[in-house]
Amino acid sequence: MLSIIRTEGLSKVYGGVEPIHALRPLDITVEPGEFVAIMGASGSGKSTLMNLIGCLDTPTAGSYRLDGAEVGGLTRDQRADLRNSKLGFVFQGFNLLPRTSALDNVLLPLLYDRAGRIPNPEERAVEALKRVGLSHRLDHEPNELSGGQQQRVAIARALINDPALVLADEPTGNLDTRTTMEVMTLFQALNEAGITLLMVTHERDVASYTRRVIELCDGRLVRDEPVRNQRTASADLAARYVEAEVG
Repeated sequence: MLSIIRTEGLSKVYGGVEPIHALRPLDITVEPGEFVAIMGASGSGKSTLMNLIGCLDTPTAGSYRLDGAEVGGLTRDQRADLRNSKLGFVFQGFNLLPRTSALDNVLLPLLYDRAGRIPNPEERAVEALKRVGLSHRLDHEPNELSGGQQQRVAIARALINDPALVLADEPTGNLDTRTTMEVMTLFQALNEAGITLLMVTHERDVASYTRRVIELCDGRLVRDEPVRNQRTASADLAARYVEAEVG
């Protein structure tokens, strides 16, 4: 079985009078079905790594294979096609179009599906919203949805093209504790269903819901290990509801 992510000596240097080594030579592998957190302080290189894995930037050196496809050497258009066919993105700020229904927001990635891989796109979008528990909010615009519901729309959008990998960049950064648990419950359910997830987070509590943690410091890999005592978001959420009722 092909690895979803395989990097060898992947690095990024920003030029100038004093070159900035944003990412030192990095070797990582992510297999199908994993749920991985990328952690590190500001300036550690985690955003740079996310941009490289997301085919949004090109490395200075090294190689990167995404679901078996070598990314190095691809043109901008080829990277865009690969990104659209292999990746789903979830962002901290949701990145939904205002004055646009949940259904149409979810349909957006398919506007760039030049190969026509997805038949019956509207049907697929409805199914994606149903999967995240929003089948009753198809016609609602972002300003008619809570923060947690907006993030669910964003997750449905990430799933619409049946990606090999979902990349989530601080997906709970704008959410309160209870809504964070709700979103992580959804992520864990998607992972249990076989979806591979890679999530940037600075919150160790959030990382404890994943299966594996990769930690960076000054562009270097300093930790890569399974999560010990992985927490279950649905159980934490249920306990929080009990506390609220007792209180």
